[in-house]
Amino acid sequence: MTHIPVMLAEVLHTLAPRAGEVILDGTFGGGGYAAAFLDAAPCTLWAMDRDPDAIARGAALAARHPGRLHLIEGRFGDMVAHLAARGVTALDGAVLDLGVSSFQLDTPDRGFSFRTDGPLDMRMGRDGPSAADLVNTLDERELAELIWEFGEERHSRRVARAILRARGEAPFTTTAQLAEVIRRAVPRDPSGLDGATRSFQALRIRVNDELGEVTRGLEAAMSLLSPGGRIVVVSFHSLEDRIVKRAFQKAAGRMPAASRHDPGALLSAPAPTGFELLTPRSLRPSAAEIAANPRSRSAHLRALRRKPEAVPC
Repeated sequence: MTHIPVMLAEVLHTLAPRAGEVILDGTFGGGGYAAAFLDAAPCTLWAMDRDPDAIARGAALAARHPGRLHLIEGRFGDMVAHLAARGVTALDGAVLDLGVSSFQLDTPDRGFSFRTDGPLDMRMGRDGPSAADLVNTLDERELAELIWEFGEERHSRRVARAILRARGEAPFTTTAQLAEVIRRAVPRDPSGLDGATRSFQALRIRVNDELGEVTRGLEAAMSLLSPGGRIVVVSFHSLEDRIVKRAFQKAAGRMPAASRHDPGALLSAPAPTGFELLTPRSLRPSAAEIAANPRSRSAHLRALRRKPEAVPC
């Protein structure tokens, strides 16, 4: 299985690792970014992933860089505690590559993909309720709401009703079983998008609390950045990107101007902050990269820097 890190050149250029710096890769995955950072400069890299399989894969890379690559199994939203336990209280750089990894998606036994049959799991770690638990226990309203909120599926109510009818005959246990029920419940998409795409995304996000994790991870990373420190985030759908965009704009004091129809909002200007945007607009993958790696097509890269003169909170 070949792992292709998305927008690697842009991530490397924006984060710009330097000798002696301490950098965090909060979503180690296949180790593509980590390997590039370690090759680019004699820096120290802390790499986290909630997936124990990813940490196990990283052992070979750590062996090639003794004393420089340190692997941590855990959620990036808990990075402050994980790093503090190892004596790390500040970072010069951090990268977060959000969403499901290629390894998870391409391993049928993990249950992330509707393209290959496997157990209906979708957990990035090995704890908490699985996707099967959700589709077999939630009521129709709860299912419809999560499919709409996290998948932006217009036919969420229709999908939820179809799931309840099917599970009344037999509980869901496999990805193929669920995907077929969803496809029959929704009209064919003119774009050619598989009918199960949005619902599978919604379940995966809910199972792993991905949006809550993004919010916690951004707050934690910004709190750890040293003066001049950079954070780079690559997101793959609008729900993630919206959270990143707003968090970075707020940190940099670049929130949209108040409406002239809202007098209360005009009473105070945004407070000066210790951060600046490195990407006023998100960077997108090149046409060549999309052709070589179609999974990169929806990627957005955003970056933020703590101003050199600022003092960490």
